[in-house]
Amino acid sequence: MDVDHPEEDQRWDTRQRNETETERLDRNWASLLQELRVTQTGVQLLTGFLLTLPFQQRFGVLDERMRIVYLATVGASVAATVLLIAPVGMHRLLFRRHRLAVLVAAAHRCAYTGLILLGVALVGVTVIVFDSVAGTAVALIAGAVALMLFALFWLALPLFMRTGEVQPPTP
Repeated sequence: MDVDHPEEDQRWDTRQRNETETERLDRNWASLLQELRVTQTGVQLLTGFLLTLPFQQRFGVLDERMRIVYLATVGASVAATVLLIAPVGMHRLLFRRHRLAVLVAAAHRCAYTGLILLGVALVGVTVIVFDSVAGTAVALIAGAVALMLFALFWLALPLFMRTGEVQPPTP
């Protein structure tokens, strides 16, 4: 579904689900909130963990390059936290304003961008931890593997499924 042009999806919902636009928006909002519940706890824990690292004794092990990776990782994690929690604030400000279509579209964009930044932060954490334990070469390999896994499962596979290239298994 194209969030900016959901007309085909809306027609399908009307035909197959007998849904009104308001019912569809309510369902989309509830589904999005459920997805956000899953990610919010994880991203908050990750951000909290990252924010405590400079106060740990072993933080001094990081060289200048890894400190840059650390700062970029903290930035990505904080930005992911902001974006994944933003729909809650939006909802509070738009509550009872009959702006559900705008809210769902904006929250979708925040969630998608937040997930991308969460993936970046997790790759950064992988690099930092592996560098501290096994050295830079192993850290770069682990980071590349983590990036590949995120790209595969969070981007490529869903995009293939979206275009019909990959069909879900039939029961």
